[in-house]
Amino acid sequence: MQRHLHSGMTTTLAIGVSESAETRIRRLISENPVLIFSRPSCCMCHAMKRLLVAIGFHPTVIEVDDDEIAILRARYTGKKSSGASFPYLYIGGACVGGLETLVALHLSNSLVPILVEVGAIRTKLSIG
Repeated sequence: MQRHLHSGMTTTLAIGVSESAETRIRRLISENPVLIFSRPSCCMCHAMKRLLVAIGFHPTVIEVDDDEIAILRARYTGKKSSGASFPYLYIGGACVGGLETLVALHLSNSLVPILVEVGAIRTKLSIG
């Protein structure tokens, strides 16, 4: 599992050897107000990050491997199908969905109030 930094670099997380993938996923979800789980080089993840940056928030992005994808899909998204798409967006500890859901929240003017509510951004921003 890797953390994608704001500068565009990717680094391996410093994680104790005894921490399981499921424990690591649960911890990351609880530690970050907004979190994107993605596959490496995911264009949908890039679009998701760009939208969040445009409204003033730089999300934490975690690139996951196949084992972690299976855990996320089965336990944290409610999606049992192996065809469920990435990336997965978590806001306030809950799986919100993917890019389509994020865009829908933005277009309905619901995204910024949700981000303010979970402490991801401090004030409501006006997007021109």
